Amino acid sequence: MTTYQSRSEVPAHEKWNLADIYPNLEKWEEDFTRIEQSIAKLKEFDGAITNGKTLFAFLKLKEEVSYKLKHLYAYSMLKLDEDTRVTSSQALLDRAKALSVKVNSATSFFMPFLLSLDEITLKEFIAEVEGLKYFEEDLFDSFRYKPHVLKKEQEELLSQLGEALSAPSVTFKMINNADIKFGEVTDKNGNKIPLTRGLYAKLIEDENRQKRCEAYKAYYKPYVEAKNTIASTLSAAIKNNVTLARIRNYPSALEKALFADNVPKEVYLNLIEATKQNIAPLHEYIRIRKEKLNLEELRQYDLSAPLVSGVKQEIPYEKAYETMLKALAPLGDDYLEILKEFKNSRYIDVRETPGKRSGAYNLGVYGVHPYILLNYRDDLDSLFTLVHECGHGVHSKLSSEYQPQITASYSIFVAEVASTVNEVLLIQYLLNEEKDLKVRKYLLNHFIDLFKGTFFTQVMFAEFEMKTHEMAERGIPLNVDVFNKTYETLFRDYYGPDIVFDEEVKYGWARIPHFYRPFYVYKYATGFASAIHLATKILEGDKKTLNSYIKFLKSGSSDYPLELLKKTGVDLTSPVPIENTLKKFGGLVKEFGSLL
Repeated sequence: MTTYQSRSEVPAHEKWNLADIYPNLEKWEEDFTRIEQSIAKLKEFDGAITNGKTLFAFLKLKEEVSYKLKHLYAYSMLKLDEDTRVTSSQALLDRAKALSVKVNSATSFFMPFLLSLDEITLKEFIAEVEGLKYFEEDLFDSFRYKPHVLKKEQEELLSQLGEALSAPSVTFKMINNADIKFGEVTDKNGNKIPLTRGLYAKLIEDENRQKRCEAYKAYYKPYVEAKNTIASTLSAAIKNNVTLARIRNYPSALEKALFADNVPKEVYLNLIEATKQNIAPLHEYIRIRKEKLNLEELRQYDLSAPLVSGVKQEIPYEKAYETMLKALAPLGDDYLEILKEFKNSRYIDVRETPGKRSGAYNLGVYGVHPYILLNYRDDLDSLFTLVHECGHGVHSKLSSEYQPQITASYSIFVAEVASTVNEVLLIQYLLNEEKDLKVRKYLLNHFIDLFKGTFFTQVMFAEFEMKTHEMAERGIPLNVDVFNKTYETLFRDYYGPDIVFDEEVKYGWARIPHFYRPFYVYKYATGFASAIHLATKILEGDKKTLNSYIKFLKSGSSDYPLELLKKTGVDLTSPVPIENTLKKFGGLVKEFGSLL
């Protein structure tokens, strides 16, 4: 594996080029000063928007400030992520964050003002100034919130409670990131060492069952010890969601969470119902796992153990890029040219170096191009990560090129579609090319486990959120026992009868940060299902689907997420895409079982 001791050792063509945003820090400072000067101008509009001309002037200035601020923030964040130890980069990002808060404060008056207007007045304003047509759809979309916006004094009161209402989430973050101390595990020399999250991720996949068990017990230990405190924070977070939904006149906390994306609750319910009706293939996979591991009792810490061992492929970055281009060829020549540009024009930061932010992400910078952070390790997982992030990257690039700034950013609801389409195309390409039986089994297992984590686990989490919020809405007290019983029952429903439960299983709810961002995780599953449908059609040579998919990648947020997906042939208001996805999973499990 290629390793570097410092960033300076990495070849220039494997480092992103931040000069495309700002050629130097002086230019960054110039934009910082301009935004500071604009804040006072933005504040002047408070109480002064009386006609179309002043409305247009405000919106135009706000968008100009937003454009510059995004550049400032992106440059600062990317610079810091190159080496998180550099204090000057930390300070740069802190300044960008503080400036963002000031801008938000200066423009906070606008939404209450807008919603105080009636539609006739707003239409008159728009008729006065031609430039307001650009903002028209966005302005009227805000009117959807009118039934859920309170009187000005009440809104001001609620805004003052913002910090208090976010306390459960902040408290859990502090517990989870600062206070949690995992137990100890035994290293290869027999010494006891503290468990970390990174080490746990490796050990839970170890072939040695004793190591997996030891890591599992050590990982869950602090969550079980803090069960009452964490139950209190989660209960408070759920009650806050329920209370805010009532205050704002939503039928339920679920419908409040779905409102921004204009998603009917039937989509959420369909996802859960269709999954549970077609859960048998997951139960079969768990049975195969138990049989293949030759265990009398399968436990939760056995669910990530490798079923196909001894497959270690060395995949250098250059080879990975060539493989990606071949695998994604069904998406067309224009798509491949964009991918070549990513590499040749230094959009990607490839190598792992000391101090660099871990993991991987894509950041689209409107008016510039996407930036992709990797920590490439010359292995199969790194190849999948490259393909995944490049899916996000092409989505960002095309949406930015084909959409104006106001609709260029795509919703989280559709974000995982582009990345997962790429992963499905890659796995199918590798399976088609691979003749070695052991590697084929390994690839199938990789895909099945991706399915398990991105789809089934997220649907289970989504049902847990729905059930606990419904209890709170009915006035049922939420505590450790309620959370344990709900989670344990769902885990049994989803993963079937072949798992023997350790005491820790029922505490799974205590470690999930997503539960403090209500009704969010279902989007992973709907995105995954949409991607499976699209990739399958594209591989079948369906030109209509391919063309509509490329158009989708250019669409940003020009329509609501469900409508954008419908144009590609994916209708999530029906259970069909979910059912087809589960059929695909069933086929994978059947094929995998036949190879063992």
